[in-house]
Amino acid sequence: MHSQQSKQGVLYGIIAYVLWGLLPIYWKSVQTVPSFEILCHRTVWSFLFLLILLCIRKNWSWLKILREDAKTRWTFLATSLLLGCNWLTYIWAVNHGFIVESSLGYFINPIVNVLLGVLVLKENLRKWQWSAVILAALGVLYLTFVYGKLPWIALTLALSFGFYGLLRKTARLGSMDGLSLETFVLFIPFVFYLIWIALHGKGQFGQGSLQLSILLIGTGIATALPLLSFASAARRIRFSTVGLLQYIAPTLQFSIGVLIYKEAFTKPRLIGFVLIWAALIIYTVDSLKTAQSKDKSDDT
Repeated sequence: MHSQQSKQGVLYGIIAYVLWGLLPIYWKSVQTVPSFEILCHRTVWSFLFLLILLCIRKNWSWLKILREDAKTRWTFLATSLLLGCNWLTYIWAVNHGFIVESSLGYFINPIVNVLLGVLVLKENLRKWQWSAVILAALGVLYLTFVYGKLPWIALTLALSFGFYGLLRKTARLGSMDGLSLETFVLFIPFVFYLIWIALHGKGQFGQGSLQLSILLIGTGIATALPLLSFASAARRIRFSTVGLLQYIAPTLQFSIGVLIYKEAFTKPRLIGFVLIWAALIIYTVDSLKTAQSKDKSDDT
């Protein structure tokens, strides 16, 4: 039974990260729409899709927590803003030819999580974790030196998602309930914005082709499905396994940027990426060895 659950968990995890990895293709299909307008549609349709699922599930007990706990309300206000920032940056980056740099952000993200653990949660780093952090920092500094500017897209994505994960780590609501609340917080101003631009003839929804309008509605499903698959995976498999699977998404994004959309990938950029990839290998191997040692000690 446990083996069957693990297999299902791995499958759900692969589905989630493959869907996230393929998102650049979806955003490119609606790139004629301004990035902020895409973000508004993504948020509004995500909330409506999740609302349907919540009605089917008929579990509203989490609303009591929200009503009684002010800390939870403030936490999810912050996560909503971080999520909106992350989504907008990613959509803009993809539709302006920066898929490769955006993939770098999600490669860096695990290292950012480690640093936040040290700085905020006062966690201690193992020797090899420090090596990974230093190597990743060298990679970012090298890319900054070569191009004369910080890779701000990658850093914005990594930091916003890192802080988002940090806040969600201690939040009292589950994945689906939390995302429903986050999209609801952004839903109110965003839906009014969409109505305003529609009244002024500036909105794309319903004004262009039927296909475009359907794709804009589909942004909600494209957002919610991988998150629900991820939540199903996280319940069934070890966190270390999830950590390994997470590299599927940025690897797919990177491949799509280089192979499909022919983004430039020069030798200097390759060197910077290799430093960061080496850091990830060190971090992953160290995490796996630590998890195996813990399992052995638990068995004894």
